Amino acid sequence: MDSNKSGHGEENERRIEHIENLVEKKTRTERHLEENAEISHSPSNIQHAKELQKERQSEIDHLKDKVIYGDSISNNQKENTEKRLVFTEGYLNHNADHMKKEDFENAKAKQERRKDQLDSMK
Repeated sequence: MDSNKSGHGEENERRIEHIENLVEKKTRTERHLEENAEISHSPSNIQHAKELQKERQSEIDHLKDKVIYGDSISNNQKENTEKRLVFTEGYLNHNADHMKKEDFENAKAKQERRKDQLDSMK
C-alpha cells in the first residue's frame, strides 16, 4: 500500500512541476503579447498565441483536477479530446484541398497539441 501512495505522490509531484512549467510559459507569452501587441505584423500570430494560451490554461486546470481529485475525473476530458482529434483529422483529410494554407497549418498544430494533451493524460 505504501508503494502505491508513493507512486501517487511522485506522479502528483510531476504533475505539479508540469503545472509550474505551463504557468511560466503562459505568463511569458502573456507578457510578450502585452508588450508587442502593437508591433506585431501578423494578427494570425497573435490569434495563434491566444489559442495556445487557452489550451495551456485548459491543461493547467486538468492537471490541477487530477492532483486534487485523482484520475477518475480525467475520463470525460480524455474522451472529448480523443473525439476532437479524430473528428478534426477526418475534417482535415477531407477538406485540406479547400482550406487556406495558414488555416490548415494552424489546425495541424492544434492537432499536435491535442496529441500532447492526450499523452499528458495517461
